[in-house]
Amino acid sequence: MENTLRSEMKIVEEPKKPLSMHPKKFAMWLFMGSVMMLFASLTSAYIVRQAEGNWLYFELPALFYYTTAIIFVSSVTMQWAYFAAKRNEVGLVKTLVIITSVLGVAFLVGQFLAWGDLVRNSIHFVGNPSGSFLYVITGLHGLHIVSAVIFLLIVLNSAVKLRIHSKNMAQMEMCTTYWHFLGVLWIYLFIFLLVFR
Repeated sequence: MENTLRSEMKIVEEPKKPLSMHPKKFAMWLFMGSVMMLFASLTSAYIVRQAEGNWLYFELPALFYYTTAIIFVSSVTMQWAYFAAKRNEVGLVKTLVIITSVLGVAFLVGQFLAWGDLVRNSIHFVGNPSGSFLYVITGLHGLHIVSAVIFLLIVLNSAVKLRIHSKNMAQMEMCTTYWHFLGVLWIYLFIFLLVFR
């Protein structure tokens, strides 16, 4: 009898909750995907053009090593700020976001000074394609760092107004993800340029 009842009973499952993502996070992931495709196409074009010949080989500016260390440290401070926001340590969030912003600006200054080293070594934007590619790749990455520093300042403003806390992390998560993405992207580009210089 009991077995009959069990076989006749229909198992009703609750509908599965659809996967969803915050619309702004989704837009940011699409944007990062397009940035990845841009740099993938640039590095592919770099390899193809290098294989055609008439390519000037030169040492990368020493400042690129320092800016790589700066971007790595800035990722640590950004992640620390994220953890502080999850613990509602607003004062620490503000301090760490300021430090990350300063490191971002230091990265940009270092990249600009590295360009000066290139010019002093007669490697110009116009001339040999190896120099042109280097300026375009580092310049485009620098523009994205500028956008990330602006994003950091927006996050700082939100932290000052107490809008970032453990129950409202969307903006902090997006900024942290974008900053780490640009850090990883630079490390990839730096290694690529070292290998295919």
